[in-house]
Amino acid sequence: MDITVEELRKKLRAGEPVVLIDVREPWEREEFHIGGYAMPVGLVPTCWRNLEEHKDHEVVVYCRSGVRSAAAQEFLRTQGFSNVRNLIGGMLAWRSAFGDTRC
Repeated sequence: MDITVEELRKKLRAGEPVVLIDVREPWEREEFHIGGYAMPVGLVPTCWRNLEEHKDHEVVVYCRSGVRSAAAQEFLRTQGFSNVRNLIGGMLAWRSAFGDTRC
């Protein structure tokens, strides 16, 4: 299941426990991010075990537009993550809706 930027922002503002994973490249993250783990999509297949403690938590993966995060979402699902969601539209949608505000 995916999540909209509006839904995610509400969760973050309410202090709901959400594990964020930014699968963009480091230079993209330097420009702007909304927090969470930094794990470029190319490293997800080899580094996903660093996130294993979150297998049963709500996990939201995000990237620039939602394409790379959709791939990461699918991979994490195959590794047993039970509630991993893709941020629809990624940081493009977030910045369009909220500018550079984190939450």
